[in-house]
Amino acid sequence: MSGPLAGKVALVTGASRGIGRAIARKLASAGSDVAVNYYNSHDEAESLCLELRAMGRAARAVQGSVGIPESVDDMFVELGKHFDRLDIVVSNAASGVLKPAMEMSLKHWRWCMETNAFALDLLAQRAVPLMRDGGRIIAMSSLGASRAMPDYGFIGASKAALESLVRTLAQELGPRNIRVNAVSAGVVDTDALRYFPNREQLLANFSERTPAGAVLSPDDVAGAVYLLCLPEAAMINGHTLVVDGGFCISG
Repeated sequence: MSGPLAGKVALVTGASRGIGRAIARKLASAGSDVAVNYYNSHDEAESLCLELRAMGRAARAVQGSVGIPESVDDMFVELGKHFDRLDIVVSNAASGVLKPAMEMSLKHWRWCMETNAFALDLLAQRAVPLMRDGGRIIAMSSLGASRAMPDYGFIGASKAALESLVRTLAQELGPRNIRVNAVSAGVVDTDALRYFPNREQLLANFSERTPAGAVLSPDDVAGAVYLLCLPEAAMINGHTLVVDGGFCISG
């Protein structure tokens, strides 16, 4: 094995497509073995595992719904059949409801909060005992955590809660040499963006206002996650790394 992450084992949730898939590829290309979490997309998860094995990495698909404790328990039982340790956990799987806050219900609130924020705590609780020599836990946030966006209220609130939880976990787990951070991405052109009724407007607005002049790709976000996994990032803790090409500095 070779690469800066050689010998590491990573769990990436929601890894069968989009940003999660790009993260799994990036970590594998750097030498890490990967547990590929999915919920419904079994065939896509298995195809990714085949791709990662072709790189010479161990890769296994593990099913689980990240906001449900029993499902996360089952996922870690399956993971334990193939890996005896974890070094990196990327909490990427997310979901939500795109509607005005005035039309939302308690069910919508719970779904957003449990899938996007509570999941991080569940994963940390199960993963930390498997992190022998320190480790990295990285959560995926979004600009909606600090900016008002149409129909994004409950998802944005869950991402703000996620970033707060990152800071708390960083404080609690720091003495164990486990670093906890978040990556907050701008508009990324993925399949998930197709659910936004104003998709084309979002893409155009982001590109126009971003000094870097381009819409983000999943690989751009994966690169930021990779940076936080490197040994050189050992003193970055409790931080939210914004990857938006400079969008937020443009007013």
